[in-house]
Amino acid sequence: MNLKEIREILELLKGSDVSEFELGRGDTLLKLRRGPAYSPGIPSPAPAASPVSAGSVEEPQAVKAPAKPTYKEIFSPIVGTFYRAPAPDAAPFVEVGTRVVKGQVLCIVEAMKIMNQIESDTTGTIAAILVENAQPVAYGQGLFHITPE
Repeated sequence: MNLKEIREILELLKGSDVSEFELGRGDTLLKLRRGPAYSPGIPSPAPAASPVSAGSVEEPQAVKAPAKPTYKEIFSPIVGTFYRAPAPDAAPFVEVGTRVVKGQVLCIVEAMKIMNQIESDTTGTIAAILVENAQPVAYGQGLFHITPE
């Protein structure tokens, strides 16, 4: 099974309501699981309303729209293991505060012994690194925040 096949499977599952998928081919087993932690469409519960006493009157307050994020988020295109450097003894590709250009390698995500370089799709400065080195990442999980120029 190659990376192209895995990406095609992920694209097919993206629009469906399938929460778990398993495919075996020879001695290779691919398991995909989607849970509530990664479901962007689930609304958070509304806070409970507090009772207002009969003698108090509150002035209506203007509701502010949520502020638009000032960063661009880089997401993992595949399920795998996140690596910040090309080798265990090498320096990381980027640090917080590093200026990056479009196309620059930010990290590696290893999937089934294939090292996939993840590149920046914008020019800017690394504002946050959201994953620890050598940690598993899910498809669509945020990896970096980049403040665009």
